[in-house]
Amino acid sequence: MRIAVITGASSGLGREFASQIGRDESLDEVWVIARREAQLREVQEICARPVRPVPMDLTVPENIDALLALFQKENPEIAYLVCAAGYGRIGPTAEIPLRDNDGMIDLNCRAAVAVTTVALPWLVKGSRVLEICSTAAFQPMPYLNVYAATKAFLQSYTKTLHYELLLTGIHVTAVCPYWIRDTEFIQNALKTDENGYGFFLSGRVRSVVRWALFDSRLNLWVSTPGPICMAHRLVAKFIPHFLMVPFMDLLRHL
Repeated sequence: MRIAVITGASSGLGREFASQIGRDESLDEVWVIARREAQLREVQEICARPVRPVPMDLTVPENIDALLALFQKENPEIAYLVCAAGYGRIGPTAEIPLRDNDGMIDLNCRAAVAVTTVALPWLVKGSRVLEICSTAAFQPMPYLNVYAATKAFLQSYTKTLHYELLLTGIHVTAVCPYWIRDTEFIQNALKTDENGYGFFLSGRVRSVVRWALFDSRLNLWVSTPGPICMAHRLVAKFIPHFLMVPFMDLLRHL
């Protein structure tokens, strides 16, 4: 059985990945993972391949064990692995609740690594792994401190995995989008700071996913899906962080 596995698939980028990857007629099933079972079942409406909802909270270690057991039982060939589960909180570091900081680290870092680790034995030559990072990974970001740090971690992890699997024919890509307007991320992030960042020039999920899948096909180790993302990456590469940090703070007020 040839499958795609997509986390965070109940909404936003994960849901759109299910829609676009579902056009691949070589797939037998698309496995969608998230906490909200009702929304997972609705993914079948936009996915051309059979969808298998796998409702679970990936921050619970026992659920990672259950996912591994499911892989062992079904013994699938994983053609696509998309780790899109994640969230952020905006606001002064001292005012973000510890529970939210722990939650971002657990979901954005630990869960992504755990899912990737248990899926590795079922990846084959030509399989494609997409870890959803962010342009926030390119530099420290004031008032988005822990979230940016988690995405920097995930980008570093993904780049190393790309190198380690390079000769196996398995494609591994860190997808680093800018703000995306038609997801739940911005609304949820603003729960801890109504001022937030200026979300001008935000992208849309359909174009971000299309671009990311194209870059994954090329086996780029970092995908910057759009001109704004590319510019952000270029600027962050050449401007020192002690200048980038106040610049990013300035963007909060635009």
